[in-house]
Amino acid sequence: MPWNKNDYPVSMKNLKPRIRHKAIDIANALLDDGYEEGRAIAIATAKAEEWDENHPDHTASGSDSSSRTSSPPKHKESSPSKSSSRNRRHSEPVSSSKSHHNIHVVPTESGWAIKQEGTSDYHSTYDTKVEAVNAAKAWSTKHHIRAIIHNQDGQIARSLKS
Repeated sequence: MPWNKNDYPVSMKNLKPRIRHKAIDIANALLDDGYEEGRAIAIATAKAEEWDENHPDHTASGSDSSSRTSSPPKHKESSPSKSSSRNRRHSEPVSSSKSHHNIHVVPTESGWAIKQEGTSDYHSTYDTKVEAVNAAKAWSTKHHIRAIIHNQDGQIARSLKS
């Protein structure tokens, strides 16, 4: 696996360690499934943040009610179409990430654009990053999806969940 807790994409450096470790696991699984590196990082970051929202860290708050489930289940769900899914170390199948319609704020030759994940066409274009981010926030909130914001060099800077 290309990434580990000491060697990971720079875009993951500001994630909480628990979320970063989950994102690394998911990104490695996505790469194993043939995803392009940038897309794997974007999906893994979004899914790890979503996982953290749905699986609070009870040990950090001192609660012992989750002693049997303190680590994420290894096989919460599995995809019947691929036997390798049984070996995944994250709690959600990779196929579930394809059902999300995340949007991305990306740089263009003449400014910034919003595009839906999995498409090559821009949904809308803007002169400044601020305008594009504001529009992405509104769209994200309206449609209950995640907006993934990229830097000028194309690296993921952050993601916003409505």
